Amino acid sequence: MKPFDMNEIVGTCHVLFVCIDSLRYDVAKAEQDRGTTPVLNRYGAWRKCQAPGNFTYPSHQAMFAGFLPVDVGVRDMKQREKLFFSEDIGMGRRAPEGAFSFRGATFVEGLGQVGYETCCIGGLSFFDKRTDIGKVMPSYFKHSYWNPSFGCKVKESAANQIDFAVGKVAEVPQNCLLMMYINISAIHYPNYFYIEGSTRDSVEAHGAALRYVDGELGRLFEAFQNKGDTFVICCSDHGTCYGEDGYWYHGFNHPIVGTVPYKHFILRKSGEQEKVGETK
Repeated sequence: MKPFDMNEIVGTCHVLFVCIDSLRYDVAKAEQDRGTTPVLNRYGAWRKCQAPGNFTYPSHQAMFAGFLPVDVGVRDMKQREKLFFSEDIGMGRRAPEGAFSFRGATFVEGLGQVGYETCCIGGLSFFDKRTDIGKVMPSYFKHSYWNPSFGCKVKESAANQIDFAVGKVAEVPQNCLLMMYINISAIHYPNYFYIEGSTRDSVEAHGAALRYVDGELGRLFEAFQNKGDTFVICCSDHGTCYGEDGYWYHGFNHPIVGTVPYKHFILRKSGEQEKVGETK
């Protein structure tokens, strides 16, 4: 079986990019192995990858430009898997085999130029549009949305975000292709309130937050399946520390911060699921 050819995906499938902000690889893998994230587990195992940045803003700028997390075993940049490739960079300005060559500063803008409706459902303050810096990344999309109930300080943030996203998917005409990005904020600090009685963020609360998010994601995936075939990118932008080696949270180059879970897969309208990284 061969890897996805994004030139066959673009123009035929919806595109859904789910970033579970701050999700650590070790926690994601542990919950996967325990079977406590059944929705995410349906779509293959997490790949252990290197994050393109050590906090939300630089990591997203890289990812939107096509530089998604890289498998930890890669030692030659030419061997990294590329889904989207800017026409403005690289040797000879030629996209690697299987990558979709896009125009514009981001692959989001590139998809918009070939007919996609592009939509951002914000989470963290970098997507809230209340400040100049909070307007930068939402500006890459034709439509962008945020409200306080989507923020990381709200225990029900993932349910609120996904309820809103499902409504937006339903509004899209059947003959229209949709590219949606959603910045899931629930894993990000503070997350202590996902453990009853806890007063401090922790690895345990991080895992509980992921289990909560997993319980909400099924509705979003189902909404896209009702629309048609959908290519899904699901990953974290960076990890976060809870006292390891004296470090707390992220924004520095600790191995826990730099190691993230990643997967991509296709949701088939018929409900028939392909294996991760493969096409028929």
